[in-house]
Amino acid sequence: MEQTVQWLLEGDPSIRWQVQRDLLGRGEGTWKRERARVAQQGWGADLLSRQDPDGGWSNAIYSPKWTSTHYTLLQLVRMGLPTNNPAARRGVAHLLEAGQYQDGAINLAKTVPEPDVCVNGMVLLIASFFGVTGPVTDGIARWLVGTRMEDGGWNCDQWRGATHSSFHSTLSVLEGLAAHRAVVDRPARGTVGAVSTGQEFLLAHRLYKSHRSDEIADRAFTLFSFPPRWHYDALRALDYFQSVDAKRDRRFEDAIDLLRTKRRPNGRWPLQNYHRGRDHFRMESGLRPSRWNTLRAMRVLRWWEG
Repeated sequence: MEQTVQWLLEGDPSIRWQVQRDLLGRGEGTWKRERARVAQQGWGADLLSRQDPDGGWSNAIYSPKWTSTHYTLLQLVRMGLPTNNPAARRGVAHLLEAGQYQDGAINLAKTVPEPDVCVNGMVLLIASFFGVTGPVTDGIARWLVGTRMEDGGWNCDQWRGATHSSFHSTLSVLEGLAAHRAVVDRPARGTVGAVSTGQEFLLAHRLYKSHRSDEIADRAFTLFSFPPRWHYDALRALDYFQSVDAKRDRRFEDAIDLLRTKRRPNGRWPLQNYHRGRDHFRMESGLRPSRWNTLRAMRVLRWWEG
């Protein structure tokens, strides 16, 4: 344990500050000083240095993946860039100004006629994380609450006729609604109920299984990646539940057992999946243990074990 924590502390500032806060319980002053370095050194500083003069990245809003404004900001969220960072807030403003709005939802696509719930969940997460609030984000939150499906979750293909919620979309919406609730005085009406049914949808599937057969719903859900982009996996789901300090439920046990089986003898977790696409740079290689997966796995277990 001590050796693994020390190894984590030898990593990037975006890793170190979260280790100090989530694993070591250091005081706020300590981890906030380390967090500030995310904008000054390492991966975070590299991403910020690539920002376009207009506030975006790669002269693109959503595509190409993963160097566009949307996905660069999402990566900075995952890394924990300080929420008051002015460059990130300029990026959020650029992102929100570029979208088309329909019934309160944002559409970043030029070829898709309907807003995407997964994209709206991610946009709500990005904007809320960096403290951008107001009518636009409130409208997105209301739209997301109103597009919940009968089984309690969300699916970006609902407008195409999908009748069953998606793991990917549901988790993206839950992350977005959690971030929005944290920064507004009054969340969208119905948010509490929508979050409850969305969480229940994932729990009914044991986070990665079919609710009918108890078989693995998709093998990719068992392969841990970072950054996850829009993709779902069991570790990303567990990390969400620990972040909201969810009540311990026996239906987490399968995913917790899966998480424990991934730990190598040296106490570290590997990077098991990498989502293909254009990238600014790679933070980690699949041939080596992953600090990102190890950090997230350890804080999930800390939450689970109380």
